[in-house]
Amino acid sequence: MVVAQVQPPEMADTTRFLEEVSARTAGVSRLEMCIQCGTCGGSCPSADDMDHTPRMLFAMIRAGMKDEALRSNTPWMCVSCYHCVVRCPQGVHIADVMYTLKGMAEDAKSYRDKTPPHFASVFVGQVETFGRSWELGLTARHYLRHFILRLPRMTPMAIGLFMRGRIGIMPNRIHQRKQLHAILSKAEELEKVS
Repeated sequence: MVVAQVQPPEMADTTRFLEEVSARTAGVSRLEMCIQCGTCGGSCPSADDMDHTPRMLFAMIRAGMKDEALRSNTPWMCVSCYHCVVRCPQGVHIADVMYTLKGMAEDAKSYRDKTPPHFASVFVGQVETFGRSWELGLTARHYLRHFILRLPRMTPMAIGLFMRGRIGIMPNRIHQRKQLHAILSKAEELEKVS
């Protein structure tokens, strides 16, 4: 006689969110391998600005705390330096999981602060238009919308960067943007399939 194992409903809910995040993460996330050591948070240059360390966020994912995890600012504070990934003893692809959580938060419109998603949107729009980021345009659009009172303090630094040739007034466009657009279109197509 074969006995089917049935998970209690609350346990099924907790594993469902972990499985969803893992499935939506590019490649193999290895998220289920997290041993809660805290190396990721200790390695992160942005940890002080996060309302949850990556370790805490992964515990929330395991606990099925979907709404809380998607409202966290942690994925938005990730600067994708991959220092946490390099130091993780379990090989968890932490930065890739952060990208996944950003996308899920955008889909669900569950973020508390619109500033990071707006910054990401402006950045992606510039890459699609010019093939690369245009620092002056990115800063101007972002700061005019969210931090207009900080602009006067930034002016001396902007002038210094411009005078040293570090930023330009006009955007630089990459050559062969058609190839970039073909790559982005293919990526978008593949994303819809998965």
